[in-house]
Amino acid sequence: MEIIRCSIGVAAYNEEANIGRLLERLLAQELRTVEIAEIVVVASGCTDNTEGIVRQWAGRDGRIQLLSQTTRQGKIAAVNLFMEVAETAVLILCSADLLPALDAIEKLAAPFTDPELGMAASRPVPVNSPDTFMGFAAHLLWDLHHEINLISFKAGEMIAFRPVFTRIPIAAVVDEASIEPLIRGQGYRVQYVADAIVYNKGPESVADFLRQRRRNHAGHLIIKQTLGYTVGTMSSLKILTLLLRHLDWRPRQFVWTWAVVALEGYGRFLGHRDVKKQRDHTVWEMASTTKQLVE
Repeated sequence: MEIIRCSIGVAAYNEEANIGRLLERLLAQELRTVEIAEIVVVASGCTDNTEGIVRQWAGRDGRIQLLSQTTRQGKIAAVNLFMEVAETAVLILCSADLLPALDAIEKLAAPFTDPELGMAASRPVPVNSPDTFMGFAAHLLWDLHHEINLISFKAGEMIAFRPVFTRIPIAAVVDEASIEPLIRGQGYRVQYVADAIVYNKGPESVADFLRQRRRNHAGHLIIKQTLGYTVGTMSSLKILTLLLRHLDWRPRQFVWTWAVVALEGYGRFLGHRDVKKQRDHTVWEMASTTKQLVE
């Protein structure tokens, strides 16, 4: 039986609320055909206790190592640093504000026994309650993300890939979407692994929602400009078609759906304007309400 050895990279900025739980979950992964060779945490300009927590966990397990950047340089710079030191043929990127299911790493990395596979994407599932408007918004967006992945491909939150390139262009802003064309452009296959579940938390305020959506859209526009690649969620027509197909007709949910559509449209407008005005999104403005993850 072939064993897939992988390196996990975690980019962290002031993630003391979740980084310990994430490392604990990664070390507790249920593995059969996959081996976690190393877990590299790149702490970028942290001003809280993120680095102290990582050092404590590194003392318990030698596979964990901390790379410290004295100033915050953005997630792309952190990913590039991880790629410089990673020693395996399969790399996994996991945001610091996530919690993977106990079998997520196995399911995400196991398909790499196929030499033609270059990239695999997990399924993000929000922990927010769908009974609130912002929780409903989080579930709606990630449910649509799932539906898009069933017919095409759009990576998000936690991915695995072969390091068949040396670095991501710093201007790209969003890491998963930037890696996608670098993999596909070399003829490798990509795969959505719907049962590789990773839990995240959606924004709990409209301000944080818009902060995330404008940044993501700006990043996707920059990828289109710099790499000539359009990610699967850029098509408004495709998203609207899926939305109408799965529309919730209950009165409150129906109204909330179109409110989320309006917010998403406004976020995309802001992202488009940011790109036009050349606003720099390299260093993200943190959406603070997504950091208190409770599974």
